[in-house]
Amino acid sequence: MSSSYRIKVLGRELLVKSKAPAETVREIEAFVNGKVAEVTSSVKGGDPQVVAILALMNIAEAYLGLVKEKDELSVQREKVSTLLQRLDSVVEKS
Repeated sequence: MSSSYRIKVLGRELLVKSKAPAETVREIEAFVNGKVAEVTSSVKGGDPQVVAILALMNIAEAYLGLVKEKDELSVQREKVSTLLQRLDSVVEKS
């Protein structure tokens, strides 16, 4: 069941609905505000749209990097599993 939460991002209060617990929503809010603060400190003029777009780009870059890393780990896990099966097969024959 979804709950409603008041969050504040880029100085705007928003009412959001989420199935996540309140603590998770607060963590996400803090994370987003942290990314916005990082970008704000490096953008002259502080146009909120530019800040939001750049923060989103930074978050997307990190997310996609983690997805790629997860995929690579899955491939490695598969290889290790195959090697273990081969080793088991060799040991059983001995």
